[in-house]
Amino acid sequence: MHAWPASEVPALPGKGRDLRIHDTATGGRVTLAPGPVARIYVCGITPYDATHMGHAATYNAFDLVQRVWLDTKRQVHYVQNVTDVDDPLLERAIRDGVDWVGLAERETALFREDMTALRMLPPQHYIGAVEAIPGIVPLVERLRDSGAAYELDGDIYFSVDADPHFGEVSHYSTELMRHLSAERGGDPERPGKKNPLDPMLWMAAREGEPSWDGASLGAGRPGWHIECVAIALDHLGMGFDVQGGGSDLIFPHHEMGASHAQALTGEFPMAKAYVHAGMVALDGEKMSKSKGNLVFVSKLRRDGVDPAAIRLALLSHRYRDDWEWTDQVLRDAQERLGRWRAAVSRPDGPSADALVEELREALSDDLDTPTALVAVDRWAELQAAEGGTDDSAPGLVSRAVDALLGVAL
Repeated sequence: MHAWPASEVPALPGKGRDLRIHDTATGGRVTLAPGPVARIYVCGITPYDATHMGHAATYNAFDLVQRVWLDTKRQVHYVQNVTDVDDPLLERAIRDGVDWVGLAERETALFREDMTALRMLPPQHYIGAVEAIPGIVPLVERLRDSGAAYELDGDIYFSVDADPHFGEVSHYSTELMRHLSAERGGDPERPGKKNPLDPMLWMAAREGEPSWDGASLGAGRPGWHIECVAIALDHLGMGFDVQGGGSDLIFPHHEMGASHAQALTGEFPMAKAYVHAGMVALDGEKMSKSKGNLVFVSKLRRDGVDPAAIRLALLSHRYRDDWEWTDQVLRDAQERLGRWRAAVSRPDGPSADALVEELREALSDDLDTPTALVAVDRWAELQAAEGGTDDSAPGLVSRAVDALLGVAL
């Protein structure tokens, strides 16, 4: 599967700062100081509907992580999956009377268009669950053969008790885990499981549903968590720098994925930091496909909204915060974009050297984008009020905003 085209990231004078970011597993900030190549895995979409603001906010957060790393003169190895076979996708295809493969391809293509428009840096490896199945099957066999997984009526389940570190990503109570498991695709009430929290690794073929050759597992399809583990281990290995996604993936997805990888390898941890973006609400409820309360990136683009304004709307909120999308949020972003573009369109202006360092400091401080935006606002206000004599300043501001915030002025 191919990703979307990369936009050029301008080089800035000097060098950025190492990123201090909140790690869900430790509950505090950690300083990420990768080697020459930083490694990041971000969980991708299940392509049964278009990209909404919740998706955009999540991918914007991890785009910023990459930009901070690139500013420190590191390379970035970024991997993202597409869950192109799963129950919600199959259910939507049946509801709409369409082929599930065609539905997945259509929505994945639209996602690529949205990511391109928003100037999100693409992954080096963009892998679908279906194409990952040949690598998933032997991992499930290894877990089963080692006693970390077991068979139940043809299905294969992972035993959470096989990982002594289970629970150390979320630190949730067992009661909350059971509730979230039932809410987010698990089956804690299924009889015969060793532990109600045990997640499915391999689902035996069901009549009327797609299935693949599972070697000694029999025909079937993979569970959700093992998909990401197989892709991450294949392309990044253990101990990569950041496992990213929305906060709704903390449990069960990231908790289970970590345990799968740790049971497979005997190594700990799977990722050095588990980083999670907040949820975006609309009309007081979390924006989600199941509720249908969605603001789509593609719809805004069709309505003529500049993607740079959409990105500024996302940047106006701290990535970890839950927030609500409103028409006013977008209007404020459009007005800000206009002020910034007017400021950099002049032939000279006040020195921007200090601004570049302010942007670097704000972003290195747990991706503090609201502070970064205010810093650019101040420069634009000074430009409007007093101007300046530095003929390199407008260009430097434009390059810095593009390189660090992903907004093209």
